[in-house]
Amino acid sequence: MGRLLFLGSIGITEILVLVLIVLLLFGAGKLPKLMKDMGKGVRSFREGVKGTDDDDKDVDTGGKNGQPSGKEE
Repeated sequence: MGRLLFLGSIGITEILVLVLIVLLLFGAGKLPKLMKDMGKGVRSFREGVKGTDDDDKDVDTGGKNGQPSGKEE
């Protein structure tokens, strides 16, 4: 477990130290609420990113020069 995603080369000892520091700062009682709030934030971020991708696909590019062809008024 020498390499985790964006963390570079971090070992199990460093992970345990980080967990201990988080427990000392927030306490065991507040930790589940903190993790739940972080999960909601990540979910909201993913939905926002997915929403912008879907919006890009919905653009009508049927007009001249790749411009959207709006309704004629």
